[in-house]
Amino acid sequence: MTGTTQAAPAPTDAPVADVLAIEGLRVTFGDGGAPVEAVRGIDLRVGRGEVVALVGESGSGKSVTARAALGLAGAGARVQAERFELDGSDVRRATPRQWRRLRGAKAGLVLQDALVSLDPLRPIGREIGDALRLHLGLRPAAARARVLGLLELVGMPHPALTIDRRSGELSGGMRQRALIASALALDPPLVIADEPTTALDVGVQVRVLGLLAEAAARGAGVLLISHDLAVVSRIADRVVVLADGVVVEAGPTGEVLASPRHPRTRELIAAVPTDVPRGVPLLGAPATAGPSQPAAAPAVRPPAPTGAPPVVEARGLVKAFTVGGSTTVAVDDVDLRLERGRTLGLVGESGSGKTTVARLLLALTRPDAGTVRLDGDAWSELPERARRPQRRRIGAIWQDPFGSFDPRWGVERLLRDAIAAGGGAPGSAAVADLLDQVHLSPDLAARHPLDLSGGQRQRVAIARALAARPDVLICDEPVSALDVTVQARVLDLLDELQREHGLALLVISHDLGVVRHMSDELAVMRHGRILEQGPAERVFDAPEHEYTAALIRDSPRLAVGPDARRDPADR
Repeated sequence: MTGTTQAAPAPTDAPVADVLAIEGLRVTFGDGGAPVEAVRGIDLRVGRGEVVALVGESGSGKSVTARAALGLAGAGARVQAERFELDGSDVRRATPRQWRRLRGAKAGLVLQDALVSLDPLRPIGREIGDALRLHLGLRPAAARARVLGLLELVGMPHPALTIDRRSGELSGGMRQRALIASALALDPPLVIADEPTTALDVGVQVRVLGLLAEAAARGAGVLLISHDLAVVSRIADRVVVLADGVVVEAGPTGEVLASPRHPRTRELIAAVPTDVPRGVPLLGAPATAGPSQPAAAPAVRPPAPTGAPPVVEARGLVKAFTVGGSTTVAVDDVDLRLERGRTLGLVGESGSGKTTVARLLLALTRPDAGTVRLDGDAWSELPERARRPQRRRIGAIWQDPFGSFDPRWGVERLLRDAIAAGGGAPGSAAVADLLDQVHLSPDLAARHPLDLSGGQRQRVAIARALAARPDVLICDEPVSALDVTVQARVLDLLDELQREHGLALLVISHDLGVVRHMSDELAVMRHGRILEQGPAERVFDAPEHEYTAALIRDSPRLAVGPDARRDPADR
């Protein structure tokens, strides 16, 4: 993105033409004896120049609604509506062929997972240019010129070079901008963005939100689906809250967030970690409280004492990678300490070296220079055979728990294997105890991870990490793909487990609200180096490095009140 983003037009009293108008939308899956009605009578409208946010927990019907609005609800779905108009055209009886003509020309779609959404075998220029050739009949040279202009519009670095690169050769932020360029190629009156900033670092989030604001400024209606209420408060004019397939609350964003009426809305807002002090449960009660237990009054947990010998200490870590004859220093002279009962937050933009540091601490990658020590003893320099008996002491929780599971195994076998690897007795009682520790029913042991929700899978991943009774947990983006209330439960659980077991935690996240809530200490990385490190509250309140200050300034915060909405590129 180049230049300064224009703010979307301020709402006026004049009537706004709706680019999307839906009344009584119902989406049902399954034709057997127990059909599932995922969406149950939703009314939704999006006006020109307006950003409307659709929010709610996983399973509330957000993505089903968005896909139905594009004729993509699925082959097994039955879509019904009393009114369903796209840019003034009634599409209730549109055929698949008619929907193909409407998509791109009348509505563009930006999905969360750009790597999966883009064809890995074709350059992005070809993929973006397809819509121009199919809908406008542009010749290759004219289509290429238009694609270059689109890449410049979305702030793609070096468009003339990037146009011929495939999605796998691009960073996450570059892929997301390519998706936005594709969605905007035909200048559609409606843009639907389904979780467009999830797992993106703060700087890229700002650019992506700025692009959506620019689309609204040019007169497009934008439907934003997001679990991040801080993002919603930053860009949306109106917010629609879904729960169990129905609208439970709707209105101007500032009013809904400042004075939520429905319990589901209040729970969503309470779960946002930004500005919630360290040790205060996000959902207002200890993670162990069940439905019949009274919620305890939140109290700040006193920080664990400092100055104890570190359980993990890294000194002078260096790691470089060579690809295609070009060498990149991913980690450059990094020092870190992880102490028992304390949490170190590690933040920085994509490519800053955070995940490489995690792999070095886990001894999954060997450093080119420097050492990692475990309780003062050699760790990184040991041969794997000598290190294996100590591996149980350092556990890991990754962003994608499903990708880290053996797809052939059920929950019980996953946990039994982890218990045995830690030297325990892998019986059913031990599995049930692990599931209980992470507040899951023992009945889930009989299920497969594919049949679990995202939050349940992440808690199974935590249970697996706990199976070996570790001293350290390294959490690499552990909640970035979870909706806000599930995220809050997982964060409360990690805090509770640290209290009970004295765990040392390393929390890596692009979400500064999560990091501030969880961390005692904070380290800020850029280009492989630690730019700033110290007590988390001091770094957040008085950053010493200008890059840290920019990260904190750009991080979305939950803004409430009728005048709280501001342009995402505003400084």
